[in-house]
Amino acid sequence: MTKIKAILFDMDGVLIDAKEWHYDALNRALAEYGYTITRQEHLTTYDGLPTRVKLNKLTADKGLPASLHDIINQKKQEYTVEIAKQLCKPRPIHEYALSHLKADGYRMAVGSNSIRSTIELMIGRANLMQYFEFILSNQDVKKSKPDPEIYQTAMKRMGLQPDECLICEDNKNGIAAAIASGGHLFRVGTVDDVTYNNIKSRIAEIERAGR
Repeated sequence: MTKIKAILFDMDGVLIDAKEWHYDALNRALAEYGYTITRQEHLTTYDGLPTRVKLNKLTADKGLPASLHDIINQKKQEYTVEIAKQLCKPRPIHEYALSHLKADGYRMAVGSNSIRSTIELMIGRANLMQYFEFILSNQDVKKSKPDPEIYQTAMKRMGLQPDECLICEDNKNGIAAAIASGGHLFRVGTVDDVTYNNIKSRIAEIERAGR
């Protein structure tokens, strides 16, 4: 019988509506050196990837000099922080969902391709940090999503099997990582989908199927 014991959350596009923030911050940094990406390119190619992976792809796809990676990465992180401090606020539906899931006995953690300082800033400003046992960033693994390492690491730290975990993900790289980890997937369309009722419904569906 399948029993979900833990819920693992991606951050951007799941708990924090930050997709546009990352796009705007990266494009602002790139523009200073004469480069740009369209929103469509970001959504189809770069969404959900760590900034350094995005920069490597930009070098391959658009000829961005590798010598600019460090300074563009630094500026992108600075601009992301600037935007997050302006726009990142608590969302009542998420505070309600996580507080009730924790009260129900579910263990929770975050696994994000963002760097740790960005995760801590955004999760903190969203008033959600108290609900998580730990957070994992792209700095805590050797391979970022779509590799499943970050979710496998979270499961191992919790001492749980993949079929005991529900993973909340929204973009193709995160979804690929969730599936490859062996965990169950809750596919998120927008941050508004991350509600207590939706998550509990998905858990009930999984547990019914596992009987």
